[in-house]
This record gives sequence, structure tokens and C-alpha cells, in this order.
Amino acid sequence: MQDILKKVQIHMPFHMLRDRYLPMVLKERINPEISFNHETLDRFRPDDYRKVAAALLDAGLTTTIHAPFMDLRPGALDQKIRRATADRLRQVFDLAPDFRPRSIVCHPSFDGRYYVSTEALWLENSIDTWRPFLALAEAMDTLIALENVYETDPHLLKELLCSLRSPHICFCFDTGHFNVFAKAPLEDWISQLGAMTGQLHLHDNHGITDEHLPPGEGNFPFGDLLQKLRDMGRRPIITLEAHSEQHFRRSLENIKTMKLLAQM
Repeated sequence: MQDILKKVQIHMPFHMLRDRYLPMVLKERINPEISFNHETLDRFRPDDYRKVAAALLDAGLTTTIHAPFMDLRPGALDQKIRRATADRLRQVFDLAPDFRPRSIVCHPSFDGRYYVSTEALWLENSIDTWRPFLALAEAMDTLIALENVYETDPHLLKELLCSLRSPHICFCFDTGHFNVFAKAPLEDWISQLGAMTGQLHLHDNHGITDEHLPPGEGNFPFGDLLQKLRDMGRRPIITLEAHSEQHFRRSLENIKTMKLLAQM
């Protein structure tokens, strides 16, 4: 499986990496996408992060980072909520120089059920929130990858990315979230955001709930997506978002059987 592991990042919460999985990650040469949540950021000290980062870098492994998202709203109408969101995100950006990540994945967090008739204000506020972080990403020579979750179509994400246009910001296409929440067809997402797609989160479901199954165990058309991106000349960072070690192993087996990354 080493040929596949060389091509992907593997989802790994920081507390699990530090407390349990670091020896396995180093032995099997797993490139982690390290996720941070509010509990992690409140629990650990700077030296805890530095030690893990140094071990990964010394082993020659690459990292990506997944920023916290729970309760955070970068485009919030309430200025105090935006400020709290920026404060929490900044904690992760402050850690980034130690890890030297290829990308930092963040959630724009637009939900049309919540921001009813306030799309333009959400967009304006989002731009204001992300601009300072984009400057940090440029200084660190990393990517901010904005990920779809509840967005039903690509329109606002495209507007946000175009407004922040920079080689240091891109779209992170999450296959599982698309499969559950999107209403616009895959072709629309690719035609509008394919050229800005710099990262993929690969996991599967049956289009009803966000099951986080290994690719090939739901009904998302992975072959179609990857072929269309290849046709566009895109070679995005690929993260397998398995939520258990068993699903991680099955993801590798399924990807090998499906030959999904043969030309990536």
C-alpha cells in the first residue's frame, strides 16, 4: 500500500496522533492531515505540538492541517461571533510554522437554511475574515483550502474564492458532504470550481447521512470526479477522511482495487 500512502494525507485528530498513533504513523510512513478542535487547542501546550511536528518533519513526512470548525462562523453577521471565530482559527495558524503544512483546511460554513436572504452580507463578512489569514498563508507558503459542507451549490464558494483570488487559496472538494447536502449536479461543481480545486477529501456515503465510509462503499462517483479533474490538469492534495483505523485500512484496499489514484 506504500504506493498509495505516498499520494495521500490521512485524517488524524491531533490528540489521537500524539497519544496513540504517532509510532504507527512514523513506522508506516503515513502523511497525516492533523485536525484540531477546541478541546485539543485548550488541552495541549506549545511544546506538545512542537514535539509531534518535529517527529513528523524528521521522518520526512508531509502534513496538512484541518482547522477547527464546530460553532465557528467566518461570515457571521454578528461581529462578536466573527471575532471569536477568527481568534480560534488564529490558534491553528500560529501552530502552522512548526508543522509546515501543505495546506490548512477550513470551513467557510455557509448554510442557506440559516443565512436566509443575507448571502451578500455573509460574503462581505467572509472576505473580511479570510483576508488576514490569506496574508499569513502567503507568508508561510501554504494553502488555505476552503471546504464545502452544507452548501447546496457552488455559487457562493466560487464568489468567495474569486474575491480572494490568490495562489495560496483554493477549494477543497469534500465528496461525502457533496453527496449528502448538494443539490446542484457534480458537473456544475466541477465546471465552476474545478479550476480552483487544490484539495480533495475522499469518503463515501449513500446520499442520506454523512457516514464517512471508505470510498467505494457508498454511491459517490469517485472515478468520474478524478477523471474530470485529470482532464482539467488538476493534481490536488488528496486526503482520506476515514474515522477509524479499520476504515483507513479498507480505504486503502478499496482505492487499490478501484485503481482510483493510478494516474494521480
